[in-house]
Amino acid sequence: MPRYSAGLLLYRQQSGFVEVFLVHPGGPYWAGKDLGAWSIPKGEYDPTTEDALEAAKREFQEETGFPTPDGELVALQTRKQPSGKIVSAWMVERDYDASTAKSNTFAMQWPPNSGNWQRYPEVDRAEWFDLATAREKILKGQLGFLEELETL
Repeated sequence: MPRYSAGLLLYRQQSGFVEVFLVHPGGPYWAGKDLGAWSIPKGEYDPTTEDALEAAKREFQEETGFPTPDGELVALQTRKQPSGKIVSAWMVERDYDASTAKSNTFAMQWPPNSGNWQRYPEVDRAEWFDLATAREKILKGQLGFLEELETL
């Protein structure tokens, strides 16, 4: 059975250009990765018990510490990731100060099989990127969300 994830793609107009809000995953696996590592704020949910949009709002709050953006949430095309995960996303125009984002944490055994459990932020940083830069930063499977934003 596939895994499901839902998130929000925030965008803003800055000096006549569109910028998007992306987050970088926390933890030791992602620490040295940049290009192709960023994501929209999103997280997993169980489609049999939770609505995808509600999950997207919840995950946005958990990963950024920001309230759910007000404004019209526009559904984007659901996309299957290279991992097989199914991601639903909504775009909304909103501007937050990325430097104040604060994520929840998760526990992970690191190094693997060491018995040493540590806590890491789910998201270690958030930033606004112009679309050209965002295309380089975002995970390959989420690139279609940026392309769809451009056409809308």
